Amino acid sequence: MSTVVQYLPYILEGIYWTFALVFGGLALGFIIGLPVAIGQVYGDKFVKTLLNVYVWFFRGVPLIVLLFLFFWGVFPAMGMKLSALTTSIIVLGLRSGAYQSQIFRGAIESVEEGQVVAAKSIGMSDFQTITHIVLPQALRIAIPGWTNEYAILLKDSAICFTLGVMEVLTRTRYVAVSTGVYFLPYVFAGILYIILTYAGTKVFNIVYEKYRIPGLIGGE
Repeated sequence: MSTVVQYLPYILEGIYWTFALVFGGLALGFIIGLPVAIGQVYGDKFVKTLLNVYVWFFRGVPLIVLLFLFFWGVFPAMGMKLSALTTSIIVLGLRSGAYQSQIFRGAIESVEEGQVVAAKSIGMSDFQTITHIVLPQALRIAIPGWTNEYAILLKDSAICFTLGVMEVLTRTRYVAVSTGVYFLPYVFAGILYIILTYAGTKVFNIVYEKYRIPGLIGGE
């Protein structure tokens, strides 16, 4: 126990890397996912087909395969030498964008069609209707789904240890190998992930309770 305890600060430093992966992936996923969702709902047949292929690919291929594919295949082929951290954030973001697009798509489609018709009847353009009527409601409705995506990304970030990103699991593995003690470091890492998951989802739930619209999807 005393041997492992002295390494705990080293493991805890991995939280910064884990947060970089999670919030970087969430942010990139949002930037990608929202336009994809809008295109899937309001785009023409060609746009919808193209976006469906993107969603199908990144939801269908295992994360570890995507990490290897981009780190050793796609980016080198493009003449880009990206770090393991940068590659991991991009891959997590691309994959999260596919999942977030479905969260936003469902939220957009849950907004009553009558509001869209009413907006157009008073002369609002499609762009104005989407940005001023649909999205302000859809983004609030999507917060619970976004909360789940945070928890999923947090757990997925551990897979980035395969590229050597110095996040929590990577550091835990180094401690276990160097000390020869495996049980306690991994128990500590597991507890740490549980705490981070609970804390993050709690924050998102507080935001949802503050900004939810009464009468819409659980709002009363």
